[in-house]
Amino acid sequence: MAKDKILKALAVARAKVAKLEQAVVARRNQALAKLHAQHGFESIDAFIAALKAAAGRGGRKLKTTIAGGKRRQRAVITPEVKAKVKALSEAGKTGAEIAKATGISLPSVQNIKKELGLTKARKK
Repeated sequence: MAKDKILKALAVARAKVAKLEQAVVARRNQALAKLHAQHGFESIDAFIAALKAAAGRGGRKLKTTIAGGKRRQRAVITPEVKAKVKALSEAGKTGAEIAKATGISLPSVQNIKKELGLTKARKK
């Protein structure tokens, strides 16, 4: 009998959580629908185009899989990113710090450093 009460309470709690999740999604969607106007854009398309331009993606939609199966935008390695990697490397920053500062992966940082001749040769 106590088990039935617990299961019933659990079902009620799950229903409340589902309702709250729906409310959160609805509020977020309402906020997102108004976002373009809040930033002075006439349409959502104009706002998205400005976001893509600001991110330097130019509308490119290359995606890659990361841990957990989630998808993210693939980083675009531009000459500016390479110059920033070079400057940070010469300033003594670690690869991880450079990756975080530039928004690219650590292997990409290592590849850029190798391409620019900033890596030390391995000792045999």
